[in-house]
Amino acid sequence: MQLFVRDLTVIDFSYLCPIRGMVGESWIVDVMLDGGLDEQNMVLDFGKVKRIIKDTIDDVADHRLLIPTACSEVRWQQQGGRVWMDFMSQKGSIHLACPSQAFALVPSEIIDFDSVNQFLQKALREALPQNVHGVSLTLRNEMLETPYYHYSHGLKKHKGNCQRIAHGHRSPVNVFENGVAAHQWDAYWAKRWQDIYLGSKDDLKSVDDLELSLQTQISDTSHYGFRYEAPQGDFQLAMPKSCCEIIPHDTTIELLAGYMAKELSAQTPESDFKVIAYEGVGKGAISVSSAVQNLIAADTEND
Repeated sequence: MQLFVRDLTVIDFSYLCPIRGMVGESWIVDVMLDGGLDEQNMVLDFGKVKRIIKDTIDDVADHRLLIPTACSEVRWQQQGGRVWMDFMSQKGSIHLACPSQAFALVPSEIIDFDSVNQFLQKALREALPQNVHGVSLTLRNEMLETPYYHYSHGLKKHKGNCQRIAHGHRSPVNVFENGVAAHQWDAYWAKRWQDIYLGSKDDLKSVDDLELSLQTQISDTSHYGFRYEAPQGDFQLAMPKSCCEIIPHDTTIELLAGYMAKELSAQTPESDFKVIAYEGVGKGAISVSSAVQNLIAADTEND
């Protein structure tokens, strides 16, 4: 007997790629279970399917940085509950020192649907009841007809797993200029934030002040350093400057939507803008900026 659940959950995470560097992703998860019937004449109660499988996936992969530990460009070491990681990509070197729960160590040369599928299935087999003989997953992207970008970030004030300094999302954006869909601005943000790390200005530190691995040889000329203390511990990251945009505030989706609207208004102050910014799949924030507000703000600054 087979039992299936489509759109069971979404995994929001980042991963390391030898070509693209750090990549934010959002994958939809479908699940199929094979097994015999239990005392309720069910393979598994749907409530338990959602709870057990979603909780397991959330625990081992969601809001983490996925590391392909078999990749020749990776060096990592763990001491107790802390991991030091160095990675070389075509975009430059990436360095982290974080609590172990910030990472998912995937025994593969690359991070892709197949390698993550195997990684998740191993964890799920240990969590499901004995009458479930097999579990298969389908990992897929949301089908999008509009431009999108991949971004990574961390939210130090978040009480949940968003505090991890390198997790991310694959996100579309819809911009309206003077009430009309402005696809050129959608494409503008998709290009500007392609495989980007969005770092908060408050979290900037000199790379010399970071406690990275002893093999790390970088400077403030080539890299931005980020560091903050959050409920889960001390998070440190050094990213190539070419892969970053420094945001003057936190990088919650609410503030990012406002940031995008403000940036567009700065470029075209005579227009009204509405920005619908997504954080992964099916959720996000909306911000508006009007030409009248821009004019008032400009007059106030001039006074």
